Amino acid sequence: MNDPIAKLLEHKGCGVETTPQMTSVAQAVEKMNLRRIGSLVVVEQGEVVGIFTERDVLVRVVACGLDPLMTLVAKVMTPDPITVRPETPMMAAMAIITDHRCRHLPVVGDHGLCGMISAGDLTSYLVRSQQRTIHDLEDFIRAA
Repeated sequence: MNDPIAKLLEHKGCGVETTPQMTSVAQAVEKMNLRRIGSLVVVEQGEVVGIFTERDVLVRVVACGLDPLMTLVAKVMTPDPITVRPETPMMAAMAIITDHRCRHLPVVGDHGLCGMISAGDLTSYLVRSQQRTIHDLEDFIRAA
């Protein structure tokens, strides 16, 4: 599975939900709940400066007793997140997710943020790819 991340984004789409650093945690969580997503990319002036995830809410807000209405995303986000490029092979992205125990990777190209992939996206792509291979092999065997 040496396909580039760009191939996954062709199938999934390039939409990415973002938030500025000065958004309250409550507003960010509301956006995540409305969109049914587990993270937001934090951007300032078009640059990726962080990622805000469900885990950040649990570990850095709830567990610390912070008020989500008064706490800014900037205070509790994960700064400088690991990112991948569109040409990054999917297996390399899977290794990053496994090694760094993260579930989401922003995709940043020459012109900035161009997508977001998750562990689930990669797994789903891998399963579809393997199903195609199995189908092709079955066809080959039947034709022989």
